[in-house]
Amino acid sequence: MGLIRRETSVARKRRARVPAWLKLGLTAFLLCLSGFATRADGPLGPHGGPGANPPVAAGSVDLENGPEKARLTFALTRPVKAGSFVLTAPDRLVVDLPQIDFRINPQIGCERKHRRPGQAGLISSFRFGLFAPGKSRIVIDLAGPARVVRAESEPAGTAAHLVIELAKTDRAAFQAAAQRSTLEAEMNAPEQPSPAKPTAPGLPLIVIDPGHGGIDSGAIVKGLVEKNIVFEFAKALAAKLTASGRYKIVMTRDSDVFLPLGERVRIAQDSGAALFVSVHADTISDAAQVSGATVYTLSDHATDAEAARIAEDENRADATAGVVGNDEPGDVSDILADLTRQETRAYSHVFARTLVNYWRVAARLNKNPERAAGFRVLKAPDVPSVLIELGYLSNPQDAANLVSAAWRESTASRVASAINAYFDVKRGNFGAAEPGQSDAASVPERAAENK
Repeated sequence: MGLIRRETSVARKRRARVPAWLKLGLTAFLLCLSGFATRADGPLGPHGGPGANPPVAAGSVDLENGPEKARLTFALTRPVKAGSFVLTAPDRLVVDLPQIDFRINPQIGCERKHRRPGQAGLISSFRFGLFAPGKSRIVIDLAGPARVVRAESEPAGTAAHLVIELAKTDRAAFQAAAQRSTLEAEMNAPEQPSPAKPTAPGLPLIVIDPGHGGIDSGAIVKGLVEKNIVFEFAKALAAKLTASGRYKIVMTRDSDVFLPLGERVRIAQDSGAALFVSVHADTISDAAQVSGATVYTLSDHATDAEAARIAEDENRADATAGVVGNDEPGDVSDILADLTRQETRAYSHVFARTLVNYWRVAARLNKNPERAAGFRVLKAPDVPSVLIELGYLSNPQDAANLVSAAWRESTASRVASAINAYFDVKRGNFGAAEPGQSDAASVPERAAENK
């Protein structure tokens, strides 16, 4: 599809710190061992080829959940090594593992599912998935402070069990352990490189951001998983934009992998993006009648309570995945930066209004389709950015649409047309008006006045 794959800034930094002579020496050493090398999780084949073992798979999970002790057991195809740490605000246990193929319904760990009537167990919910290439993660939400008794594999016939045992502890001990985890993470965190924007002019670069991913499934309703739905939509949109020949396209993720919110913003900035579109789907458990798409822009103050709720939910992604600290680019405060932010937000409003007008031709909109709130993923100060909630998984009609290939093709086409109209207006190219183009503000200043 002509997509540009992006290497995260963290990975680039780590790779850059290894001297060339050391790389050559390590390569020669590994080649010498390639005929008989082994790993903790199985033998290595040449270049991971036919002789390599398949990824470890998890086929089921069992939870014993009491007020004093809890035990979470994953059935694995073979043993793995596990590391663990705890975090506060909220209280969580994080278990890091080599890459595992979790063949388990992600909804099984949802909140309240494993609570016994009248008895609150140590574990309130848990989730699992790919955290980064080659690395999986289990995040356990705790009902109160707990310590790790053990997190290790044990034999189970020809397979293995990953056993995670917890015991209740006091708040002071738990906070001390969490502080150690945070300190170690900060000490080991690599420096973030300065953005490297392209210097040569060319086609506008658009970053499409499928929300959530990996261990962060997003909303889950009756087997429908947000991260999968928005990924399929993002791929359809990327294909249409690439086929037009008018743009370069970057996907923040091109697989089911977790990506911190700050890293998504950095991808847009490092790429020199002309537009950033984050794709999501919403749910409201107690309001199934609410439906339709909503387009959000960044604002210091939410336009309404619903927008504030959505932003709070989306901004929780890093905590959901057990990310330590705030993985958000630093903010620069000066007159020039403030002017850049103002212009960027104005252009964001231009595109949001254009997108709403184009979307209404193909599909339903929310009764209040153009809103704003403090979304972290929209905080690139120099990249016009919007977040679109495609619809509500909690609404039966929206849910049916969101998994419909025909609906996806139709609405992705309208989003692509809105992007074309936005850049036509921005360039001052007023050709034949399409639905919505005549309604879009022609300059950022006018859009700002209309707000």
